[in-house]
Amino acid sequence: MPEGKIIKALSGFYYVESQGEIYQCRARGNFRKRKLTPLVGDIVQFEAENKTDGYILGLKDRFNELIRPPIANVEQAILVFSAMEPKFSTLLLNRFLVHIESNQIEPIICVSKIDLLKPEHREEINEFIADYVKLGYTVLKTSIYMEELIEEVRPWLNGKTSVFAGQSGVGKSSLLNSLKPELQLETNEISSHLGRGKHTTRHVELIPIGTGLVADTPGFSSLEFTEIEAEHLSDCFPEMRERAHLCKFRGCTHSSEPKCAVRADVEAGEIAAYRYEDYLSFLDEIKQQKRRY
Repeated sequence: MPEGKIIKALSGFYYVESQGEIYQCRARGNFRKRKLTPLVGDIVQFEAENKTDGYILGLKDRFNELIRPPIANVEQAILVFSAMEPKFSTLLLNRFLVHIESNQIEPIICVSKIDLLKPEHREEINEFIADYVKLGYTVLKTSIYMEELIEEVRPWLNGKTSVFAGQSGVGKSSLLNSLKPELQLETNEISSHLGRGKHTTRHVELIPIGTGLVADTPGFSSLEFTEIEAEHLSDCFPEMRERAHLCKFRGCTHSSEPKCAVRADVEAGEIAAYRYEDYLSFLDEIKQQKRRY
């Protein structure tokens, strides 16, 4: 039975690439009974009499999956956050990073629209970038008007399946258009009334760029922590993960326990206060969710 990878899902159809050919398939009814939904990125077994009339019969095991955007078997995430329009949001970036870390996906932070930075904001953005670099994250600056910065992104995409994600309006589609102009993905300007971008991507699709595959995904501005347990949240913060063994109590949540190494380093300025405050906010959100359930 042939195998292939789902490269696009749209209106109930799955487009499966196998040996350089693309087959339009539907999923067999037994997937619904087993509460399974094929995702872009899945390796599947399928049958097809021709290129427009195929059926997916089986799914190979996934090594990870995301719910929003719905995609499987992702190796790295390019988290696109604009320096301006909309304004750079560490709270939203930290929320994205938690979800990416919890799925064992390698994050790359991409600060877009760097050309829009006014002098009075440049120092603040550079300080944020320095904080994330210190934590071990790769941070790239980009502008669709600066070819040399676009070229710095390309090597990171080669040989991997990557997902482009971030708040709507940050320029994900514009960046992809710059990397591969023939895509001609739809883009929209920021709404001056709402202060945020319109959703321009309606479905998830894997696009070949260089020797890698890149997913352009629907923009979104919030993520719930339904899949993350309170006791595991700190594992998604590198600065807490590496200090956990120094805390007095095993399983320390770094919120109120005595002799907590993380809180001590926050007070000493070794851990960014805004990262710790976001952690406490996420921890409370997870606890509140569990109570509702």
